[in-house]
Amino acid sequence: MNFSDELIIWYEDHKRDLPFRHTNNPYKIWLSEIILQQTKVDQGLPYYYKFIDKFPDITSLANADEDLVLKLWQGLGYYSRARNLHFSAKFIRDNYNGIFPDSYKQILSLKGVGLYTAAAISSFAFNLPYSVVDGNVIRVLSRVFGISTEFDTNYGINEFRVLAQDLLPENNHAIYNQAIMEFGALSCKPKKPLCSDCIFDSNCYALKNDLVYKLPKKKNKIKVRDRFIHFLIINKNKKIYLSKNSEGVWTGLYQFPYLELDKQYSNDDVEKSDAWSSFFQDSPYLITRVSTAIKHKLSHQRLSVVFWHITSDEIILDKFNLFDPKLISDLPVSRLTDKYLLVNSIN
Repeated sequence: MNFSDELIIWYEDHKRDLPFRHTNNPYKIWLSEIILQQTKVDQGLPYYYKFIDKFPDITSLANADEDLVLKLWQGLGYYSRARNLHFSAKFIRDNYNGIFPDSYKQILSLKGVGLYTAAAISSFAFNLPYSVVDGNVIRVLSRVFGISTEFDTNYGINEFRVLAQDLLPENNHAIYNQAIMEFGALSCKPKKPLCSDCIFDSNCYALKNDLVYKLPKKKNKIKVRDRFIHFLIINKNKKIYLSKNSEGVWTGLYQFPYLELDKQYSNDDVEKSDAWSSFFQDSPYLITRVSTAIKHKLSHQRLSVVFWHITSDEIILDKFNLFDPKLISDLPVSRLTDKYLLVNSIN
């Protein structure tokens, strides 16, 4: 029995019952794939249900206001996924009459859709012969076939794509692609893989050569940057200053004005800093509360965040708008801000 046949048999006995596996609707499959990029199934599934309930088809998503799309996405992170999803929905509405394209090249041309996602949609929705290559697939192929090439290099990822395509069976493209990803997620896991109960235990190169925890190989390590941010919740005449972010990881989300310093300072030193003086200039203000430093991790950043509650009836911030505090809960904000506001009043 060959590699793909064994995987498909394993999959039929072990697959999880997930809603997007009961449909070949390309919109639902596309939505699920975008949500599950860099997100675990358990975390992403509630968002999938929310989006399908609110936007049952491409046109309803395309016609939605971006703030609503981002609000529903709130807490899932990597917000560019939501913005690209909304952009592509409008593109499909305007260029394909709201009908999801059925060719690989057209799917790949959609904003936010890369090689993996295009292959996944093509095979799952249309059973086209394109192999998927994600982190799970790379791990399985690297361990079973003993591939030590670094997968985060152009040469390396191409080697994995060629092998994955060679292993794709003549039929059952969708089932096979689901099977190899599921095997990587449930059996050939990054940590604590189930090697003692593996269908490839007698043929796995990594297991035979004690390389399970050394494969796959990666060349570049993610560089993590430390940031020290002070959000200023400024109450002016019972309204709060906010602006819609136009850059960075929180693009499209609403955010309080903030100061960013080069290291952790005491509250007194923050207030004495040049950044603070430059921000407030001669405007009188009253500090009513200061949070403790909150640690928050992003993919490439470690944040240390302090929220300052300030009253100032004279300060004018040109790039910010004043909002009724009662309406702020309807706006899309970062998960960090949302968690803080859930337990801290700004009225």
